[in-house]
Amino acid sequence: MTKKINIYAFDMNCVGHINHGMWTHPRDQSPSYTSLDYWVNLAKIAERGKLDGIFLADIVGVYDVYKGGPETAIAAGAQVPVNDPMLVVPAMAHATKHLGFGVTVNTTYEQPYLHARRMSTLDHLTNGRIGWNIVTGYLDSAARGMGLPEQLDHDHRYDIADDYLDVLYKLWEGSWDDDAVVRDRAHGIYARPDKVRAIRHDGPYYQIDAIHLSEPSPQRTPVLYQAGSSTRGREFAARHAECVFTGGPNPGVAKDIIADIRARAASHGRNPRDVKVFVGMSVVVGRTEKEAQDKLEEYRRHASVEGALAHFSSSSGVDFAKYDLDEPIQYEKNNANNSTLEAITKRSAGTVWTVRKLIDQMILGSRQKPFVGTPEQIADHIASWVETADIDGINLPRTVAPESLADFVDLVVPALQERGLFKADYADGTLREKLFGEGRSRLPAEHWGARYRPNAAQPAPAREIA
Repeated sequence: MTKKINIYAFDMNCVGHINHGMWTHPRDQSPSYTSLDYWVNLAKIAERGKLDGIFLADIVGVYDVYKGGPETAIAAGAQVPVNDPMLVVPAMAHATKHLGFGVTVNTTYEQPYLHARRMSTLDHLTNGRIGWNIVTGYLDSAARGMGLPEQLDHDHRYDIADDYLDVLYKLWEGSWDDDAVVRDRAHGIYARPDKVRAIRHDGPYYQIDAIHLSEPSPQRTPVLYQAGSSTRGREFAARHAECVFTGGPNPGVAKDIIADIRARAASHGRNPRDVKVFVGMSVVVGRTEKEAQDKLEEYRRHASVEGALAHFSSSSGVDFAKYDLDEPIQYEKNNANNSTLEAITKRSAGTVWTVRKLIDQMILGSRQKPFVGTPEQIADHIASWVETADIDGINLPRTVAPESLADFVDLVVPALQERGLFKADYADGTLREKLFGEGRSRLPAEHWGARYRPNAAQPAPAREIA
């Protein structure tokens, strides 16, 4: 039986997300990102294509590593200015029925007690269609904005996030019983006090003694996403994540990363298939090869290599302006996104990366080279990743918005459906049910967070792996 993949539109509440410079294209509408109409239109296109959701990235801070300052990123609109991703979700949810939403929130700078309420509120307002992308941050500029001299150590941020998640599980899963809310008008009782309890947490980083502010939402815990591919990030994902975003220069390299994440999940007593893995995939599609290539040439005239270098420098923690064009890029341990730099130094399978080679990849203002072709060729490309790397789905960054998403919906989705790689229609239920099956609105019993339910059986401690 052919695996049916999941597909998300990958976006951000800003002008320039992944493919920098595309906002200068005359048909691009991303400068209207401050308008709710822009987001509602995007959501309607995605739901028309039966896409699983819109995944909204976010960053706290600005890209100021390249050339020693933020000027390049500001001029290019490279993820600055950037607005809050959570605030556009209710409007998109109201305009759709099935589309899911993933929002990125940073554990390092958000307090868990208030974050728990915001996510529960979104779960209510979307009728159970919300997910949370767990990030720990990687920018010193964000740390300075929050009153710190620099960001915390990379692995230490994940230690804090583990404690953060334990607080949230207790609030979401353990504070209110399923039958706490009775709405008894006759007796004037909305909820039974004996079914609501304060959770107490005395962890290494957080101390909480409080009742969760929200009544139980459809999923309680939102669908949990995570994108770290470093060794520490994979271990974090193995415990917590239900959907993992990862990558690799080719399916063979990605396959090893994916297999490792699933093996780690199994070591935590989880079903490895309860971790869905997605890769980012930029595509340019045309009805014919010539039409696709012509479209690529049109798009690439608007690409901002400087914006892409500013983005990559901050992601990796390395100022590429300090390198000569043909000088090999070296691994430098730092507290930015370790897996980003590892991908072109430690995991590049013998390839020597230079700034010139990076620029050669930045066809559309991104270090991710697009795949260009007809609907059938793109469907073949996706199928090869499914077969070789064992991915469960793809994240589609925008190029020209919303044109690129509409092209994918109208041209590629039918080709995927024809070969059984993508669903013909939505299933009913919450986001978690749509991803994992009917009856799965809640975290499965084997998930780490389920232990914080009242009277839950306590599983054996997880076996640590290197």
